[in-house]
Amino acid sequence: MQSSGSRSNRGNRPLPLITIMQGRLGPPVPGKFQSFPREHWAVEFSAAAAVPLDGIEWIYDVHGAGSNPLETDAGLAEIKELSRRHAVAVRSLCADYFMDLPLLRVPDQQRRERLTRLEWLLGRCALLGIERVVLPFVDASRIETPAETVMVLDCLRQVLPRAEACRVELHLETSLPPAAFAALLAQVEHPLVWVNYDSGNSSSLGYRPEEEFQAYGSRIGSVHIKDRLAGGGTVPLGSGAADFGMLRECLSTIDYRRDFVLQAARGEQGSETLWARANRQFVLDWWAGERLLEPAATVV
Repeated sequence: MQSSGSRSNRGNRPLPLITIMQGRLGPPVPGKFQSFPREHWAVEFSAAAAVPLDGIEWIYDVHGAGSNPLETDAGLAEIKELSRRHAVAVRSLCADYFMDLPLLRVPDQQRRERLTRLEWLLGRCALLGIERVVLPFVDASRIETPAETVMVLDCLRQVLPRAEACRVELHLETSLPPAAFAALLAQVEHPLVWVNYDSGNSSSLGYRPEEEFQAYGSRIGSVHIKDRLAGGGTVPLGSGAADFGMLRECLSTIDYRRDFVLQAARGEQGSETLWARANRQFVLDWWAGERLLEPAATVV
């Protein structure tokens, strides 16, 4: 179900579609590294077009609840108009709401309420034309035990009928080791369930791309591009532990043709468009197999 990212050739390799995580084209919300940008979400469309980028991965989180235009029909209409006017697509959503309010380690009633929210969110995504929802099971929502793996599978089975009705994919982002993640996926071989691969998170955890792709490469349907230190935080692309050369080889083996979502370290405040442009160029050079240079900016 992968759509082609081909537009023109750079050497023998098609140019990739490059999108960006919402909120990266403006100043961060105080105290938050990633959140829905309540104050400047609309201007990010023109900023993305200026980079240029192909799209924005929308964020739905607790911070933005009540002010996220995704929640209202008027808001959906405004998103569609901005997307059309600036030729910047919104085809994916990061459901950070379930980082703030996890589906695991909570009473059954709270889990049911949160699954109801997820089903509602899938419906809103369908109205906007969003094709995939990234469902995070990392940090506070990480899977820690075999019993929690069973709980995740149960949650997926409960929401998959709604996902089918809405024709929206569920992309799982987890911190599980490759073999454990593959074992989970083997129990839910559904065409709407994919893997979201995060180059920074994997490198921070010490996972090797070749082992991950051997375990579940055929299920990878989306990629977040960032870099992190081994066991540490986010750093500029090319300056951390991410093995981008091997990742490119592994993605080639599965003929990956979907977009790459920039989720890179932030640069200097006020220079977000220039920083996004440098990170976009990093991805273009990387995908073309050229020598990679670290974007020159200060991380905040």
